[in-house]
Amino acid sequence: MTEQVGTDTATADALAASTSDASLRRSEERSRQIEEQIARDPSVFRMLTGDRPTGHLHIGHYFGSLANRVRLQDAGVETLVLIADYQVIADRDGTGPIAERVYSLVTDYLSIGIDPARTTIFAHSQVPALNQLMLPFLSLVSDSELYRNPTVKAEHDATGGRPMSGLLLTYPVHQAADILFCKANIVPVGKDQLPHLEQTRVVARRFDERYGRVDPKRPVFPQADALLSAGSLVLGMDGTKMSKSKGNTIELRMTADETAKVIKKAVTDSNRTITFDPVNRPEVSNLLTLAGLCADRDPVAIADEIGDGGGGGLKRYLTEALNEKFAPIRARRAELERDPGHIAAVLREGNERANAIADATLAEVRAAMGMVY
Repeated sequence: MTEQVGTDTATADALAASTSDASLRRSEERSRQIEEQIARDPSVFRMLTGDRPTGHLHIGHYFGSLANRVRLQDAGVETLVLIADYQVIADRDGTGPIAERVYSLVTDYLSIGIDPARTTIFAHSQVPALNQLMLPFLSLVSDSELYRNPTVKAEHDATGGRPMSGLLLTYPVHQAADILFCKANIVPVGKDQLPHLEQTRVVARRFDERYGRVDPKRPVFPQADALLSAGSLVLGMDGTKMSKSKGNTIELRMTADETAKVIKKAVTDSNRTITFDPVNRPEVSNLLTLAGLCADRDPVAIADEIGDGGGGGLKRYLTEALNEKFAPIRARRAELERDPGHIAAVLREGNERANAIADATLAEVRAAMGMVY
């Protein structure tokens, strides 16, 4: 009996892995189709993306997602960038210096090329109608579905075993509200975030099935597609995942001297000959990858050029390439910091635009539910 249970479990795990792989392949194919459609007619898309204001943005964010946002904005995709300030308290005891961090995010966005004339930047605590969508959406999701969500599990594990807050448990539904309030039809995500987007699609589908439509020809909410990020994964200076909490990042706001000091402490290895070998030399290869991204060069070619220059030669190359790459962004950021009134105005105007969208969506939701009195 024990052997049979083990066999059944292995079969179930294999089936789940196969299903996950198939889902990922479908998402990759759909992302490819979306990119082709964007090239033909970007006006059919509305994109929602964003960040939690838990710290300052760093180069991992830039190469992983920020540069791609600017690319899509410049391609003509209507873009909304969410500052997810309520999500800060999902797994924390307080908000911290949240206002300073929110304005820092806006400053970073503008410095990298996000244009507030074409992109709506807003904080979701400032959009009441968005958050009110949580109530009908929660009626469409069971507690077991929330507990099974892999991102909820991962976020809870990261808290060190503290009791899960109701806000953390309902995080996928809050994210669904973020996406659906503006009827976004594409959301840039990594493959690990696909379960969240699938939860959003479930909410949209169940709303249509349970509460109906205002216009019989179309559901209230679209089925948002994942636009799988092609952004490069950059590790921290210690060779582990780049994270604000680990202190292994190079922040966008750092000066050239501060950047040089961080890179000087970066982990390499004892082999003086520099080679690009991600499997056997992950720390060295990470620095080469980052250098390649900054200099727009093949990391293998950079390694060949440095040759026997050792870790010191690699760090000098990276420092020069990175500081040259980010010099215009840092200059723009310094200029923006001297005008805090402009930063506040950009956020205020973005909040106003987001509120107009959310109010219209909530009115349609109420009409579909028969709750207009």
